[in-house]
Amino acid sequence: MSGEGVEVVVVDYGGVLTNPLAETFCEFAALAGLDTTALAEAFLAATEKHGETPMAALEIGAISERQMAERILAELPPGSEKILDDHEFGELWFRGRRPNQPFVDFLRELRASGKRLALLTNNVREWEPRWRAQLPVDELFEVVVDSHKEGVRKPDPKIYRILLERLDVAPHQCLFVDDTEENCAAARELGIPSVLFTDTETAVREVLTHLEGNAPDSEGTSP
Repeated sequence: MSGEGVEVVVVDYGGVLTNPLAETFCEFAALAGLDTTALAEAFLAATEKHGETPMAALEIGAISERQMAERILAELPPGSEKILDDHEFGELWFRGRRPNQPFVDFLRELRASGKRLALLTNNVREWEPRWRAQLPVDELFEVVVDSHKEGVRKPDPKIYRILLERLDVAPHQCLFVDDTEENCAAARELGIPSVLFTDTETAVREVLTHLEGNAPDSEGTSP
């Protein structure tokens, strides 16, 4: 499907409007005084124990930030729980999370040209003041669909349908930009063209290609 007729550019938050998740993760580990590999293994162990990633329940509002952190800390060596004695998880996390200003500027240009923009994010109730303080959310986006408010997260098709309903557009009238292939694939299953975000320069080029109506017919999607 080509990008012809795209009315709304929909973007993800983490890893698209911010620096990559891997950077944030490594900086969080350093600030917490943890080995990055050990922290990654703790996330994996918590996932296996609870049957879902530590972030999954948090991002639909089923558990609190503290409960999520406790799931991870339980998989780390004894004494690790003291890491959060003086800091909230989100405080340390957002020290390593920075706006992707070049892409934000690109979106601002799209908005100024008359293009509609929306945000579709898997996010956390306790973190909303932090991430909104980083970005010109109200300036850029006419619709924000946030997983913790909806009780459902990407890649569940329900959250994409919520987005389409609020925008009052057909799937082919959106272009979705996300840094996770699973989320892009879910969008494509519903007929929403997608761009897999790998870096800003490439993403800008691919978005413009879609908007100019020159995207390949094979879903118009990056590999």
